[in-house]
Amino acid sequence: MLVACDIGNTNIVLALFDEGRFIDSWRVYTDTKKTGDEYFVIFNALFREGGIHSDMVDSAIISSVVPNMTRSVEKNIRRLFHIDPLIVTHDVRTGLVRSSIPSELGTDILSNLAYAHHIQPEKAVMVVDFGTALTLSAVNSRGEVLGCSIAPGLVTAVNALFGSTAQLPQVELKLPDTPMGRDSQQSIRGGIMIGYAGLVSSIITRTEEEIGTRLHVIATGGLSQTISPLIPRLDSVDGLHTLKGLDLIASLNS
Repeated sequence: MLVACDIGNTNIVLALFDEGRFIDSWRVYTDTKKTGDEYFVIFNALFREGGIHSDMVDSAIISSVVPNMTRSVEKNIRRLFHIDPLIVTHDVRTGLVRSSIPSELGTDILSNLAYAHHIQPEKAVMVVDFGTALTLSAVNSRGEVLGCSIAPGLVTAVNALFGSTAQLPQVELKLPDTPMGRDSQQSIRGGIMIGYAGLVSSIITRTEEEIGTRLHVIATGGLSQTISPLIPRLDSVDGLHTLKGLDLIASLNS
């Protein structure tokens, strides 16, 4: 089996794949103040609780957008399973045109685009990732990376609003009943959810105008299921898309 590890700014996601088939996943809060030994205890407990033993795992891959965490997670994967994990960089095989990959493109976005091109090789594809940051990245049918747009994620925006205003409450993000609320919670939901739906729709439309072709649009990330009814242009929603990209990259580099 393969252990795929996606180190994000908010969470570390650990997932298991068996010959391309998703088995299970676990989510751990990203905390750069934790020691490697603390994370070892957490990882070990999660895998043992899931019935996963060291001899069941024969490969591992790590994508990280938190450089300070990469080494710690790498050491713990090696300590748990006695294998050297593949660290995703721009130099690994992804199925994309390497010369088209921007030098600052995050490896999570690289994984998104690799899997998008793999499953839709004849189309231009955009992946909308609703994470700590909202990222919209695109690849054409030749496997060339077109670029990426980045905005604060939905929860990041709500937290910034809550932290910077005296009278506005912390709000659970869910579909609003109306764009113009009559209390603070409904007003924030209308502004954030419908506003972000408009942001995503606008970037999709303007990208299509620029490249001259229709995009196949895939949504992923924590709030993708919640906001998807507000964005008719989404062709599919897959919360495991990034992890499936890591599984693909692992297979291409095995």
